[in-house]
Amino acid sequence: MSSVVIDPSYMPVDGPATHAQSLAAKAERAPEKLALVIPTLREADNIRSVIDQVRAVLDPLAIRYEILIVDDDSRDGTEEIVNAISQIDPRVRLLIRKGQRGLSGAILYGWQNTDASIVGVMDADMQHPPDLLPKLVASALAGHDLVIGSRYTPGGSLNDWNKLRKLISEAAVAVTWPIQRTGLRAKDPMSGFFFVRRQCIERIPFQQSGFKLLLEILVRANIHSVDEIPFAFGLRSRGASKASIKVAVDYARLLVRLYASRLHLTRD
Repeated sequence: MSSVVIDPSYMPVDGPATHAQSLAAKAERAPEKLALVIPTLREADNIRSVIDQVRAVLDPLAIRYEILIVDDDSRDGTEEIVNAISQIDPRVRLLIRKGQRGLSGAILYGWQNTDASIVGVMDADMQHPPDLLPKLVASALAGHDLVIGSRYTPGGSLNDWNKLRKLISEAAVAVTWPIQRTGLRAKDPMSGFFFVRRQCIERIPFQQSGFKLLLEILVRANIHSVDEIPFAFGLRSRGASKASIKVAVDYARLLVRLYASRLHLTRD
């Protein structure tokens, strides 16, 4: 099973200097830096709006940040849109993966290409509300190792999911309970909207395939505190759902690997 290790440090290549650097000036002395990865695959219809909304809510926080768009070679106009934005605001960077697919791999690739002390992820399909970002960031800055945008903690919801889809999701969560650590269990270990401190995930090999990186972090990372912030899971704005038989198979394989690891049946 192919895996990726997050190194303790990374030195990014300097981007073009523009007037947008002045927007980050008052945050230069901040002790923390945030990197938000937004993986994309044919999300050209959504990406400009998502980036604009994310910048609008992060700018007032006075924290150094960058937005990493990790695109799996969509060739749908995403590259051109993001490059145009990055010419104006170098905090927005585009990373293109060639011949690769998989959400977890895209997230890990983004995290490998930043020197931020707090790294995170959100979807580009508008199902994760950018307005929640200030609460997630505040919790991380307050000292939590892992902060999750949660659909299952009190106040969160799945909105208009049908009963069958909710039942499948609840079952997928339930089978994680035995392998999550006592005192650190998350109600929504399947979330794709979260931040984690880089030091908690350094030198740990994470599975590149699949869509459930958070679960692997909950089971294997060096975390000591978890906070869940409720949100209502939105409806996809445009594009196709990621759900598929392959996603289910990848999840089953991840569960087998994590159960084996927890039971000390294998060495990572």
